[in-house]
Amino acid sequence: MPTGLEERFGAAVSVARTAGAVIRERFATRGAQTYEMKGHQDFLTEVDSEVETLVAAAIARAFPDDGFIGEEHGSAGRTDGVWVVDPIDGTSNFARGIGHFCISIAYVAGGEPVIGVIYDPMRDEMFAALQGRGATLNGAPLRVSGVSDIRAASVECGWSMRRPVPDYIALCARVMEMGAGLYRCGSGALGMAYVAAGRLDSYCELHINAWDVLAGVALVREAGGAVSDFMGQGGLARGAPILACTPALGPALSRASGIAL
Repeated sequence: MPTGLEERFGAAVSVARTAGAVIRERFATRGAQTYEMKGHQDFLTEVDSEVETLVAAAIARAFPDDGFIGEEHGSAGRTDGVWVVDPIDGTSNFARGIGHFCISIAYVAGGEPVIGVIYDPMRDEMFAALQGRGATLNGAPLRVSGVSDIRAASVECGWSMRRPVPDYIALCARVMEMGAGLYRCGSGALGMAYVAAGRLDSYCELHINAWDVLAGVALVREAGGAVSDFMGQGGLARGAPILACTPALGPALSRASGIAL
């Protein structure tokens, strides 16, 4: 495993805060910006590219031998010792004036995300995890919820056009039939962070990209949650399903989603 994880962790937190300030400023003036559609409900803004360039440059200066995979600027062709970044997860919310989005930064070493930083600039909430050191929110320790009854659970289900719509309808129906409360808020990264913080009891999506979820995987694991094997399914290269939850809910949600824990 590459050395210097603490230095990388500190850098991730610092650059996330710097980038978050840019995102917050641009959100306040978003009416002057242009938007494109990359796909179904998939917005691209000028700010995505601006922020990813800022983050990539900061990482390259500090750790020139590391790889970098960003949502907007593709891959450095590496699978280890690599940063995985989504400059704005929840761009559709950003474009529509809904203040629920974040920057997501993960660092992969030894085949797994060992650093995860998710910063919500609108609420000034810094979710951060370093392997073996736990997960925090603005410096305070995080733990997943203690909910064990699915009828008391709050579950967020993400959505992707890479899986047929009927699959998602069936998943949502199964979750609701078990008695859980169902959410979709438009940011998978924040959904994962909220599981780590105990605000949600599970996040589930039948296909999600690495830049949207790897920081959250590190957070939920370090907060004591159960997480499916995203990397083992080739998730870094092509995306994969994800299920994250408080451990007691794992069996029921694994059956409902068809995603093994």
